[in-house]
Amino acid sequence: MWVKARNIFLAGLVVLLPVAFTFTALRILFNFADGILGPVIADLFLGGVRVPGLGLFLTLAIIFFTGLLTTNLLGKRVIVLAEGLLSRTPLVNRIYLTMKQIVEAFTQQRSAFKEVVMVEYPRKGIYSLGFVTGVTRGLPVVGEGELVNVFIATTPNPTSGFILLLPRKEVIPLDISVEDGLKLIISAGVLVPNGLRLGEGHRAPAEEDNDRP
Repeated sequence: MWVKARNIFLAGLVVLLPVAFTFTALRILFNFADGILGPVIADLFLGGVRVPGLGLFLTLAIIFFTGLLTTNLLGKRVIVLAEGLLSRTPLVNRIYLTMKQIVEAFTQQRSAFKEVVMVEYPRKGIYSLGFVTGVTRGLPVVGEGELVNVFIATTPNPTSGFILLLPRKEVIPLDISVEDGLKLIISAGVLVPNGLRLGEGHRAPAEEDNDRP
């Protein structure tokens, strides 16, 4: 009886947990976006009375209006002047330029993550999943060659991690999409993509070792 009750409870948990996490995430996002301008509007125009959702609406309107400005010539000039002012302001310029580079990296039309790869890290015999973000050339340690920039994301939050600069021969491409790679990391390895295999032209290290005399 207890085993059956436990199984029923777990079945309900599997259904409700994703719903609860989704609702909680949406509530956090709503409160964050609404809290940017909501208190300001309430204090200036509503006598301290807070109207839920008003701050979110105004925030979205400002974002949309800013987007309209950046799509016409006059608006672009205004944006360039504002960015130039921020870039020349001490302390502010470092924060602004850093955040701008991060935002542009993750919102540009082509994905910041180009492909999913596997690298032998943190030691020989242990492999980590990573994403290629670009290449680095001209470093004295590699001469005329290039290094592949591989972002190793952490589980379950793939927005944090660290960068490895590796010789191309040490980077093993995987024949899966970036989305499937992110799912694998977020799920801590539970959601393994179907047909996970090495990309063309590469073999597993174990196969290479078996070919050696």
